[in-house]
Amino acid sequence: MTNAMNATTGCARLAGRIRPNSPAARARYCLGLALFAAAIGAAAAKTAPPDATLTLANRDVAVLRSPLLGSSPAVRVERARARFDQLDHAALADPVQAVPLTLGDLKGISLMVGGRLMFTLLETDLDPEEKLPLAQVAGAARTQLESALQARRDLQAMPVLLRGLAHAAVATLLLIGVLWLLARAGRATIGWLERRADALAASADRVRWEEYLARLLIRLLQLARWLLVLALLYGWLTYVLDHFSLTQPLGENLGRFLTSLLEWLVDGAIASLPGIVTVVVILFVTRALVEVMLQFFQSVQSGRTQVPFVHPETASATRRIVTFLVWTLGIVVAYPFIPGSSSDAFKGLSLLFGVVISLGSTSLVTQMMSGLVVVYSRALHKGDFVAVDGVEGVVMEIGTLATKIVTMRCEEITIPNAVLIGHPIRNYSKLSGTQGSLVSTKVTIGYDAPWRQVHALLVLAAGRTPGLRREPPPFVYQRALSDFYVEYELFAHIDKPLERVATLSALHANIQDAFNEHGVQIMSPHFLAQPATAIVVPPEQWYAAPARGPESGKK
Repeated sequence: MTNAMNATTGCARLAGRIRPNSPAARARYCLGLALFAAAIGAAAAKTAPPDATLTLANRDVAVLRSPLLGSSPAVRVERARARFDQLDHAALADPVQAVPLTLGDLKGISLMVGGRLMFTLLETDLDPEEKLPLAQVAGAARTQLESALQARRDLQAMPVLLRGLAHAAVATLLLIGVLWLLARAGRATIGWLERRADALAASADRVRWEEYLARLLIRLLQLARWLLVLALLYGWLTYVLDHFSLTQPLGENLGRFLTSLLEWLVDGAIASLPGIVTVVVILFVTRALVEVMLQFFQSVQSGRTQVPFVHPETASATRRIVTFLVWTLGIVVAYPFIPGSSSDAFKGLSLLFGVVISLGSTSLVTQMMSGLVVVYSRALHKGDFVAVDGVEGVVMEIGTLATKIVTMRCEEITIPNAVLIGHPIRNYSKLSGTQGSLVSTKVTIGYDAPWRQVHALLVLAAGRTPGLRREPPPFVYQRALSDFYVEYELFAHIDKPLERVATLSALHANIQDAFNEHGVQIMSPHFLAQPATAIVVPPEQWYAAPARGPESGKK
């Protein structure tokens, strides 16, 4: 700034000496001088040295912003520190004097200790935004300089040093005692909670919320213990630094920081109370609505309540969908009232969730929509014996994304819902109601065996087979009258579809035993020549044992 003013003054003097002939020439000449002065001022502003803070004995005394006699603010600060460090013990007790100073157009105040110059404050060192007078700024710097001198004197005074050490020792002993008590109390409390949680986990035959509450309390206590330890260490450090003159400003700064932090937290908590109360009320109402709908859909699922648009088979899925929509609506309504919801952190988190959902929504939505098709088509439900794409087994779970089927080999197969709706589903239990699933087996017998006897033998074998229901009773159909034999098919109801293979094996064995006991040959004859006599069953053998004749039905 000074260089620019000098340049402007020089240009004015030059303009006074040189007088152009025409008015236009004089105007161009003045404009050139103005541009030249502006360029010099801009260059001077760009090359202005940075500000420097003078710190003595951990105390900020003054901020120097302008050069003095060719010395930059940083050099002025270094020289002032050197002069302060060179003061002997006797000079530290000398009074601080503020002496006005004038250097040409510059005005300032020199701060001196017993006739020794420490530093000089100029008018150009003042902050243009604060607009404080030079005397006031110099007075504050004088107070800080006196405090720095006092700190130097206390550092060399043994009683003051011993008093500070005594305070530090007492504070340290108290800290150690409190930390020891805190550690013992924390271990005892956390140990009791861990034993309680383990006892609940070992004794309960179901999930108990008390166990998880105990484990949550353990984690919260551990976190609170570490926070309390950090707070105690912070308070100890503040107290110790505050009782030594040299480090007293550091202790005061730590104390002010903690006080301002607590004030900020308290102010934030008080300002957030209306929003928190609003969020709690909204979530409470949302939970109440969800509980009402839960009872309604449970009533529909059990059959106590009948609604035209909700079937018992789809009540559970509808409940989950409606619950999700209600909670989503509640969160959307409560979101603006959450403290900090308008901050950049919340906005960034919302953006991240949006990107993740957008990238993974294609396949996810496909599977979810397929699951809804499976549920609302009522093609199958839990416990049904089904066949899908070559997989036969019992449905164990119909999830949002996939369906789990347990096969007869005790294999759990997970079929994505998109695959499930792309193939035909054979449900062997859908129409059986409480009668169980049907199983069947075929046998071919020659025409010389009475069909009534064959029927009776097959039903007898089914009655001997464990795992097949007696009610409804087994029945036999004659599926075909082939060239050489008759094809019979036995149908029976099975209680446990997963034991289908073992039950059919036992049924086949009982069929062989029953036919052997009554002398009926299980074979499918093929004739090489026409027999001499007709292969027929005479009427007297139509009701061969174990078949019963019409007279038995009249009794």
